[in-house]
Amino acid sequence: MKPVESVAVIGAGLMGHALALVHAAGGCTVRLYDNNPDQVSRGLALVESALATLIDGDALGEEDRSRIRERISAAPSLADAVAGADLVVEAVVEVPDVKRTVFAEVDERAPSDAIVASNTSHLDVFPLIPPSRRRRALIAHWYTPPYIIDLVDLAAGPETDPAVLRHMHDLYRAMGKKPVLFERFIAGYVANRLQAAMGLEITRLLDEGWAGARAIDDSIKYGLALRMALMGALMKADFTGLQLMHRGTANRSYQPPVPTGRNATLDALIEQGRHGVLAGAGYFEYGDMTPEELFRNRDRGLLQLKAQVARIERDHPLGTPPEGQAADSEN
Repeated sequence: MKPVESVAVIGAGLMGHALALVHAAGGCTVRLYDNNPDQVSRGLALVESALATLIDGDALGEEDRSRIRERISAAPSLADAVAGADLVVEAVVEVPDVKRTVFAEVDERAPSDAIVASNTSHLDVFPLIPPSRRRRALIAHWYTPPYIIDLVDLAAGPETDPAVLRHMHDLYRAMGKKPVLFERFIAGYVANRLQAAMGLEITRLLDEGWAGARAIDDSIKYGLALRMALMGALMKADFTGLQLMHRGTANRSYQPPVPTGRNATLDALIEQGRHGVLAGAGYFEYGDMTPEELFRNRDRGLLQLKAQVARIERDHPLGTPPEGQAADSEN
């Protein structure tokens, strides 16, 4: 299978611009397209900002800036973006009709041997992809910001050629990423499903008044996340002792929350215009700091944390998981 050298990224929003940066940093030439030209300009500005943060955080050298930036260009049309592309990355909104339209135009314009990768989170996109493209189509789902967070979910559709899945796995591993393979689509994959389960419990704690936002986030940061950063969940259980975990399950005195589709606390915040960092407030207040400053500080912190975790894993190795899992990262 030929190497991936030319990449088209369709959609220049929160994930699209960042995926352009990921592939350019990995050595590919990238053409970025969005049906809103202003979004492309904004996306390229965000690429510049992210590059500066990566250089400040020692993840890249100053000499890398121009080399990576020169690999990314704006495409005036989708046809120009996909012309000659080895890989087409779809990163548009999670609306079936929008994705179906994009896939149809990609089918018409892209080379017949191009790989098509969708960044969908929960939507099964395979029925939306024209039949002629399904053998070389897969899901490549990333986590923001993908130029720092290395996890990428690779999921095959019913007709995906296994060689395509393996080819993309090898591509992203060579970029230093941590791909997890799924032989078939599973909505939410692993990480999003775990976040969703945690979100149900958080919603109940907030809505029923058992704990506030600070108590919840402190419990996660200082209790769960520190250990999970090194061990994950199941290895952490091994270190705790499975007998203790078994007794805890037997002694549980409450039932997990049932999804209701309602979230009183979140609904109230939305009604107040507290939509998160971009609005200056969400569950927390962000004062006079701009979203750009907040994202930059987040990225710098993640870079430092990532570097320290890598050093600790190298200097103090722990066990390895068993082989033969249904979803296997091989990392």
